Amino acid sequence: MKIYIFNEESDYKYKKKRRIKNIIAEIENTEQIKFTDISIIFCSDEYLRKINKEYLKRDYYTDIITFAFNNKETSGDLYISIERVFENANIYKVNRDNEINRVIIHGLLHLCGYDDNNLKNRKKMREKENYYLNFIV
Repeated sequence: MKIYIFNEESDYKYKKKRRIKNIIAEIENTEQIKFTDISIIFCSDEYLRKINKEYLKRDYYTDIITFAFNNKETSGDLYISIERVFENANIYKVNRDNEINRVIIHGLLHLCGYDDNNLKNRKKMREKENYYLNFIV
């Protein structure tokens, strides 16, 4: 499995790739899924808003958009707005690294087939996020 980390209109540096590998290994084991290539693109609010408008026809800011590429195995792109994640960390009074990891997990859960399109599904995803956050070393 390969993990790629990129920046678009952002200088943010995610330095602990091992954390992502630990999370992915636990998700693969628990969810019985195999990831191949995962790209994580840290970007600005405006960059992600443009993607949201162009591909999803939604004109608002968000912290993450996940694009899945499923064939025999699972791969995908996680676009993460660093500005939005940092703002959410301030709002919810949590550590920025913790919030970034939560958002990465959220994107990976989307790749596993989870959705957050209603209250019940959002609650389920939040429970899964909290569970997987425990595996960060």
